[in-house]
Amino acid sequence: MKQNTKDKIIAFAISLFNENGYGSISLQEIAQQMGMSRGNLTYHFRDKDALLKRISEDMWEKIERERAKSRTFPSFENIHNEVQLYYKIQREYAFIFLDPHVLQHPFIKEQFQQMTAQTIKDNKAGIAFSIKLGNMKPETIAGTYHSLAFITWMLSFFWLAQQIIRGDKTETDGEKLIWLMLIPHFTEKGVEAFKDFFGTTYYENLGDPFEMDISELIAF
Repeated sequence: MKQNTKDKIIAFAISLFNENGYGSISLQEIAQQMGMSRGNLTYHFRDKDALLKRISEDMWEKIERERAKSRTFPSFENIHNEVQLYYKIQREYAFIFLDPHVLQHPFIKEQFQQMTAQTIKDNKAGIAFSIKLGNMKPETIAGTYHSLAFITWMLSFFWLAQQIIRGDKTETDGEKLIWLMLIPHFTEKGVEAFKDFFGTTYYENLGDPFEMDISELIAF
């Protein structure tokens, strides 16, 4: 489908913002690099806030459309879909997730707060549903499953930021870390259900075994 001028501006702006940061790029620079006048650009978007608002609206629409596909009932499959959706959106709109000033824009902040609350609620529902099915053990220490639901969201939302901080340039996402936190709370039935969904190979390669020579840390 042929893009109209507005869509071209949006796509080009997202690319520039992701590469350089939202605060580093002006409407004038967007117009210049697109080979149009600033007046032509501002005819479509009067200022950067208007452009950001439209970008964020498109992002929310995309998120809600994808989330609606997997909200039929709570399950580990839904957690998988939710986590992967976060990673996909982060790659596409990296400048939003990485800039605290952008995250504080009222029309972005409010939407993220609502989505975060819903995501944590959905994670809790997935855990509750798994307990009911016998795939997860009942909670033994109060607060454990609330914390796991919250950490699952954090490992999704802040994955890109931590990669940049650590200088990690791999394509690996954080989903395996999430499962490594959850699996110790699975029943045998839950482990088998997990293998059925993800495959035994995936289960056996969730992470590296813990090996640490404490003689390197302790001096006598």
